[in-house]
Amino acid sequence: QGEDVLAGLSHISVNTAARNVNLYPFPSKAPNHVSEDPEEKLDSDAEYTQIQPYAGMPKEVLLLHSSKARYRVTREILFWLMVACTLALVALTVTVIALSPRCMNWWQVSPVYQVYLRSFSDSDGDGVGDLKGIQKQLDHFQYLNIKSVWVGPFYRSPMRDSGYDVEDFRAIDPLFGTMNDFEELLAKMHSVGLKLIMDFIPNHTSDRHRWFNLSRATDPHYKDYYVWSDCDGSSPRPNNWVSVFGRSAWTYDEVRGQCYLHQFLKEQPELNFRNPHVRKEMTDIIHFWLAKGVDGFRMGAVKHLLEAAHLRDEPQVDPNKAPVSWDLYHDYTISQLGLHDLLRDWRAEMEAYSREPGKYRFMVTESYDYEEVDKTMMYYGTSLVKESDFPFNFYLLDLPQNTSGLWVQHLVQLWMDNMPKGQWANWLVGNHDKPRIASSAGQTYIRVINMLLLTLPGTPTTYYGEEIGMENVNSASRDPQRSPMQWSGDMNAGFNNKTNVTWLPVHPDYRSINVEVQNSFNAVQLWRNILIELCGYKYTH
Repeated sequence: QGEDVLAGLSHISVNTAARNVNLYPFPSKAPNHVSEDPEEKLDSDAEYTQIQPYAGMPKEVLLLHSSKARYRVTREILFWLMVACTLALVALTVTVIALSPRCMNWWQVSPVYQVYLRSFSDSDGDGVGDLKGIQKQLDHFQYLNIKSVWVGPFYRSPMRDSGYDVEDFRAIDPLFGTMNDFEELLAKMHSVGLKLIMDFIPNHTSDRHRWFNLSRATDPHYKDYYVWSDCDGSSPRPNNWVSVFGRSAWTYDEVRGQCYLHQFLKEQPELNFRNPHVRKEMTDIIHFWLAKGVDGFRMGAVKHLLEAAHLRDEPQVDPNKAPVSWDLYHDYTISQLGLHDLLRDWRAEMEAYSREPGKYRFMVTESYDYEEVDKTMMYYGTSLVKESDFPFNFYLLDLPQNTSGLWVQHLVQLWMDNMPKGQWANWLVGNHDKPRIASSAGQTYIRVINMLLLTLPGTPTTYYGEEIGMENVNSASRDPQRSPMQWSGDMNAGFNNKTNVTWLPVHPDYRSINVEVQNSFNAVQLWRNILIELCGYKYTH
């Protein structure tokens, strides 16, 4: 009996262990066996019931805890810290933008190359350079890495002063071509990445201009377009004012019976910019050329634009001498009150055309102020009102006076120390009115002067032929520095290949000093290499 009891207990124990041990935890792998035991079925259902995720803190509890100080203060600190960081990043961005140098504009990344139109290249064989001649030589600018070309006056003119006596501001003189030639040249220049700066001569017109003929006839609208004063052919002039050429600045006109003012030749009567109609006429001319697509203006002889209305005598430096231009204090004929307002008005008109990217319209002013450098600096404008992008810097024209490094340093510092903060400098060593630097300083210094010109901070302006070291020709006129460009050793130095005619004689050294020879070595190659390096630097910095 005892053995039977033990065997029964053993059977119960095994069955219980079998129920408690899950030999097939995954239902898919369990044997096809359905238990008939209700208790076993209950245990199985409980084991495979899916546990629901924790629902989280109830809303009431969450609000209770979030309103406690330790959570509220921490949250506010983090919020205001994020606001402060955001404002600091914005302020840092604005500061970096404000303090960073401005992006270079097209007139800052290469020299301005001055073309004296009559002497650059003759396309039709009449001995005078023309617009088509410039177009023929565009490769030269590209080879030198020039981006900006300033072309001298090509308005219709009787040519008493080489085109600076304008008869019609809206017409091309036939000597230089046609309006179609100009438009074709401008389009071609733009297509190869070149900018065209043209001469604007607002101070005076030719005595053949329609306005002057109507003014001398006392037309009601035009009678005050010029500066007139009572006088007659035999009496003294209205005052002692003299022209830049040393003679009286007044000429009697028999048609009108009065004297008119001219600060240059008598064939260049002075416009009266105190007349609002004259101002509008000249503004309309600016619009005319800007609408055609020109990229900027060189404003010529701007310090002469206004004269004192009272017409008093100017004081003499030496009262014992006869009055000449260099022996008078020009208190009433140059740099008069209102001059800069006039220039700033024109600048504002040009700004309207500068809004498109890459379409900036450039303005440079010409004013020989000599030792009065502070007057020159006024052409930059003010911190609030813009005027010219820079005035021409004529002080390096004095380089030939002394070849020492200290003299060069003095001339450079004269400009840099007086230039308003944040403005852009200009440098030049020659132009159409001054002797060529190769003649005044000597061929020995040409390479180093060109290197100085190209590496000083700012925009250099170079006169055609300086890149090859051209010199003056022997001439008794105002034109020794205006001889034909020396392109090659061929007939007429390549300036005119059709006829043996040139308006001025070619310099006799043209066979050894010309573009073809210099392209291989010497000055032109130096020019090109420096500009490639400098322009690459400017574009990447």
